[in-house]
Amino acid sequence: MQVDCPFEKIYPSALNRDADYFMAHAYNEAIEAWKKDEVPIGAVIEYNGQIIASAHNQSRSSNDPTAHAEILAISQAASFIGDWRLNECTLYVTKEPCPMCSGALVIARIGKVYYGLPDLRMGCVGGALDLGALPDSNHNFKSVSGILQELNHDILKAFFEKKRLANVAKKANALKDNTSPSAGTSE
Repeated sequence: MQVDCPFEKIYPSALNRDADYFMAHAYNEAIEAWKKDEVPIGAVIEYNGQIIASAHNQSRSSNDPTAHAEILAISQAASFIGDWRLNECTLYVTKEPCPMCSGALVIARIGKVYYGLPDLRMGCVGGALDLGALPDSNHNFKSVSGILQELNHDILKAFFEKKRLANVAKKANALKDNTSPSAGTSE
């Protein structure tokens, strides 16, 4: 299903490949997720200054609860490099990774994580927990938050507001259908 997205893609200059550059590409993946009626979270993985993996959430369309942007990007990057260890890679993701994705980042031995929007309730690279900094872990990684935070906040907020409004309208229609008199009946 293709859905219009009110947000426009960002086209950063390739001359300055900094955190904003890579996060802009992750943000563009989030827009692609919105267009497919998926939760708009996008991720890219950078290796030696190049994007080697890019993905967006696909849980709804694939009926796979593990099809988060980070998991899909990790899989692509490992295939590209030919190794499951991503020590020299950096993940850029629009929202702080959840427990599942954070665990996968530890297992994949990701080098560093940049994320746009912190998640104090479920985020696990600095929000609710920091799985990338556990003292007895076999791998730790550094994380940086707040990259293009406002853009990433706005797209998620608008997506869920749209979903809530659609649910309210659906419930109102169902209520109206259940309370209206049946057509063609006489009293």
